[in-house]
This record gives sequence, structure tokens and C-alpha cells, in this order.
Amino acid sequence: MSEVLYLIDHTCKKMYNFLTFKTFITPIVLIYFYYIGAVIMPFVIYYYKRKIFKKLGVIISLNWKIKLLLIAVFLFAELIWRMGFEALIGYFQIHNAILHSAH
Repeated sequence: MSEVLYLIDHTCKKMYNFLTFKTFITPIVLIYFYYIGAVIMPFVIYYYKRKIFKKLGVIISLNWKIKLLLIAVFLFAELIWRMGFEALIGYFQIHNAILHSAH
């Protein structure tokens, strides 16, 4: 019986902290959005490659230079995507560390 009361109390405290913005769900959500974007990004790059190459004035062909350029663009996009999410997650970890050190 005491375990059930403990779980109810613990759940109520978590819900209260969530509703009063003392606990953020953002770091967890950010991780999901990162992986969704990392999976979708190659398809988006492939879809927009013709438009990108037209703006750059590059003739689209399947030679090795174009393939190498596409691979470089993909890797760069994934790296920038990762770094952006690391910065956001780091911000929330700093916030949590400051919040816990204040108590």
C-alpha cells in the first residue's frame, strides 16, 4: 500500500513540476526532433538538389565531382543539424545544473 501512495505522490509532484514549468520536457523532445530531421534531411536534400544546382549555375550530371559535392553537402548539413541540437540541449542542461545548484 505504501508503494502505491509513494507512486501517486511522486507522479503528482512530477505533474506539478511540469505544469509550473519547473521541469522541462524540451531536452527529450529535442532528441526526437533531431533524429526525425536527421532521417528526413537526405530526402529533402535530394529533392531540392536540382533547384540548388540551378541557383548555383551547375549543370546536373552524374559525374564523380557532382556526387562528391552531394556527399559533402549532406555531411555538412548533418553536422550543422547536430551542432544546433547539441547547443540547444546544452543550454537546457546548463539551466538544470544552475537550478539544482541553487537549492
